[in-house]
Amino acid sequence: MKILFDHQKFTTQRYGGISRYFANIIEQIKQSDDFTCEVGLIYSNNYYLKSNEKPFDKALSRIFKTERAARQLFKLNQKYSNRLVRQNNFDIFHPTYYDSYFFDNLKKPLVTTIHDMTYEKLPEYFWALDPLTHNKRLHIERANAIIAISETTKNDLLHYHNVDESKVSVIYHGIDPDSPLDFAPVSNLPENYLLYVGDRSGYKNFYLFIDAFKKIADKYPDLNVILTGGGGLGIADQELLLRLKLNERVRHVQVTDAQLNFLYKNAVLFVYPSLYEGFGLPILEAYKAKCPILLSDTPCFREIAQDAATFFSPHSKEDMIFKIEGFFSDSSKRTQLIEKGLVRLRDFPLDKSVEQTLNLYRSLV
Repeated sequence: MKILFDHQKFTTQRYGGISRYFANIIEQIKQSDDFTCEVGLIYSNNYYLKSNEKPFDKALSRIFKTERAARQLFKLNQKYSNRLVRQNNFDIFHPTYYDSYFFDNLKKPLVTTIHDMTYEKLPEYFWALDPLTHNKRLHIERANAIIAISETTKNDLLHYHNVDESKVSVIYHGIDPDSPLDFAPVSNLPENYLLYVGDRSGYKNFYLFIDAFKKIADKYPDLNVILTGGGGLGIADQELLLRLKLNERVRHVQVTDAQLNFLYKNAVLFVYPSLYEGFGLPILEAYKAKCPILLSDTPCFREIAQDAATFFSPHSKEDMIFKIEGFFSDSSKRTQLIEKGLVRLRDFPLDKSVEQTLNLYRSLV
């Protein structure tokens, strides 16, 4: 059985949860006797596709460095993906995001993965002209099978769309609990810090977190905040930290996966304050790196973390402050959460996640 994956997230992400999700499936297919696959790419600098490097990739990386060239690369990869769809030499098509460019040419079963319903649930945080919700709806209506990455995502999908529930399968993200982690040091890292990972846009609740840190910064003068992922600090972020006089206490670092593991391992606490997520893969990353977690009290985070995290009321700065300070007043809490996290981690094995996906493919052919 041959699975065709398209270019979308492999073109737009060097690092990122969605591209890693698809790369994990591709790697498992390579080890399978029952499946083959193809990815609609001329070139990608995606970190997780390192084993798919082609002879001319180093030369192409120099060509597609600029932002303008990156836009041209997207068009080139999309044209190539659509060509493979037209050739029809595959059994199932699993696109990596929600563009509908291939709809007129697709003759084989379509599988789509719904990673979250954030745009539908919290539209006030997004640009009104963003086509994502429209394209996602078209995928949902066209798909022969839909993967939801959590029960929360499935429930929200059924709430916001008129979709046949029998087409929807919940397949959790996975992580290998036993493979050793790589660690690489991060220079000039403070001894005590709260860790924030990922995007800082509105629904991620970053500004509530910074306001909470402002309140406790004077009480704990050696405590800092390390930010990573989500791109460098924008002008508005920098101005916020300057106004709050936190620009010396809050720092953003760009890191590799091995350095991210180092950040998790050495953090006092990983704070994940998002108002909504479809799964929350950083939870599993933190578990594996033995880092305690503070989460916003939302249905998805309760589903994934259960009792292996501390929760705060998502809109309450006071509750967040209270829960953060609880880690300083109760020295045993960190150890207890790390132990619970390692246990909970084993409920999300990568092998199970990918095998369920392959079984879904089998059911369509």
